[in-house]
Amino acid sequence: MTTPESLTQVARISDAERDRAIRLLREHSVQGRLSPDTFIRRIELALTAQRRADLDELIADLPDQGRLTRLALRAVASVSRFGVRLRGAWQTPRLQPLVLPGPETPVLRIGRLPGSELRLTHESVSRTHAELRRIGDEWMLRDLASTNGTLVNGCRIIGQVAVRPGDRVAFGHTVFRIESRRKLS
Repeated sequence: MTTPESLTQVARISDAERDRAIRLLREHSVQGRLSPDTFIRRIELALTAQRRADLDELIADLPDQGRLTRLALRAVASVSRFGVRLRGAWQTPRLQPLVLPGPETPVLRIGRLPGSELRLTHESVSRTHAELRRIGDEWMLRDLASTNGTLVNGCRIIGQVAVRPGDRVAFGHTVFRIESRRKLS
C-alpha cells in the first residue's frame, strides 16, 4: 500500500547525472567562468547532492553549451595537450640527468646552501629548496617551502611525491630528468 510519505520520497540521483554536473562544472572552470574556490565548493556540493534539483541548482547559472560547442572545446583541448606532450618529448632528451643516489645516501638535500648534496647556484633556487628521501624502494621528493616551487612532470608539488626514472623535475628554473644509478653502470 502506498502512503503519502512514500510518494514524497525522491529517487536518488544516478552516478551518470552526478558525473554530468561535475563535467559541466569542470568545463566552465577551465573556461574561467568559475573561480577555483567556487569550483571546489560546487564539486563538494555535487558529490553530496541527494536530489536532482540540488544538481540543477549548481549549474543553473552557467550558460548552456550546445553539442557542437562542447565537441569543439574538446578538440581544442586535445590538440593543446598534444602540443604539450610533443614539446615535453622534444625537450626530455636534452635535460640534464639527476642520478638517484645509492643506498649509502638515504637523503639528498637540494638548494643553494654550500652544505647541500646537490648544490644549484641559479637565483631561482632557494637556499634549502627540496629533498629527495629514500623510503623503502621508492624515492620521495619533498619541497621545503621554496620560493619558486618544485615541479614534477610540469606539476607543482605540495608535500612529498614519489619520483621514478624518466620523471622531469624542476627546482625553480633548473630542470633535470631523473635517472636510476643502474642505468649508468
